[in-house]
Amino acid sequence: MDDKAEVNEFEGNTIDEAINKAALKLGVPKSRLNIKIVCEEKRGLFGMQGAKTAKIKVSLK
Repeated sequence: MDDKAEVNEFEGNTIDEAINKAALKLGVPKSRLNIKIVCEEKRGLFGMQGAKTAKIKVSLK
């Protein structure tokens, strides 16, 4: 990522959810996002979501 670009952090139950939140919040299509995965989601007992959220850092291309 370019150090000069503004970087925002987003969370979601999955990486895809976090990416969708970022695109919606920034008002751009996903194809315009530089995405760095900080932390992938971790499933809880019996595959339940939300044990640990996914985190990404995003800047515009």
